Amino acid sequence: AAGDATRRKRGRGGKGPNSDLSRTLTDCTRLAAHQYNQLLHLLASADRAAFPAHPAAAARRVFAHMLGAGAPPSEATITSLARVVAADAEGADEAFGLVSTMREKYGLAPRLRSYSPVLAAFRRAGEAGKAYAVETHMAASAVSPEEPELATLLEVSAKAGDADKVYEYMHKLRRAVGCVKEETAEVLEGWFRSDKAATAGKAEWDVCQVKDAIVANGGGCHQLGWLQSGLWTVQRVKVGAEGKCAGCGCCLASVDIDMEDTQKFADSISGLALERETKANFSQFQEWLEAHKEYEAIVDGANIALYQQNFAEGGFSLVQSSWMLL
Repeated sequence: AAGDATRRKRGRGGKGPNSDLSRTLTDCTRLAAHQYNQLLHLLASADRAAFPAHPAAAARRVFAHMLGAGAPPSEATITSLARVVAADAEGADEAFGLVSTMREKYGLAPRLRSYSPVLAAFRRAGEAGKAYAVETHMAASAVSPEEPELATLLEVSAKAGDADKVYEYMHKLRRAVGCVKEETAEVLEGWFRSDKAATAGKAEWDVCQVKDAIVANGGGCHQLGWLQSGLWTVQRVKVGAEGKCAGCGCCLASVDIDMEDTQKFADSISGLALERETKANFSQFQEWLEAHKEYEAIVDGANIALYQQNFAEGGFSLVQSSWMLL
């Protein structure tokens, strides 16, 4: 009972989490790097109501103490600090500065989780240009946005009325995910119901160019931007097992891989063939193909000779090979 009373007395006499943090930093002359990370993580996930001031001030103190003690920061350190700072109403720019300079200052590579709170902060502030700068830095760091980040970029673009950016991020979203979440769907619906979406399309376009672009992109889309203007019909519908849309009654077109993916596939096949060959035959065959681009199709005589020969008396059929000469 006495112990409980003592604990209650200390609780009444304390000055809250900031006081506890001050004692931690003052009493401990040196903490390990992971302990500083734990403090920053706690601040990043703390209840804002528990702090007399914003946790960002406390997080900055922890980080400054960490550097002063010579403890090396990690990517998790900078990410946690950026998350706390980004939650501050005026902290988005500072948070982006922390993430964008972590490689230069500390030799650390930012990860996707490092950028997410910064993007969210610029979305809340309606700073579309700065959100685009974050994505540019992500690309330079070889970090690809996923659905939450693309949805954030879509939302900030839609609110800014930037139709070209909305179009760009819609296609990035199409390539990144197979089915969007409810929150992302609401962002898309909001755009198509907007006045800007109704006036974004081109008045004139080259029909032949559009058809060629659709073929080059595998039959799914032309990727030439918004065509035609007018109000969009926005509704949620189901697609039947046979591919028929319950809304418009049309059957969805099958989509092949585009030219870029086709080239990647061809390169991967060539790479496998070159790894397994013992002679230079395949390399010579590639050179021959390059010199005879006018041929639209090449028939493999050996495969023709062995066609449907999978039976007891079957074998290499010269007769079948001769059919190619007829």
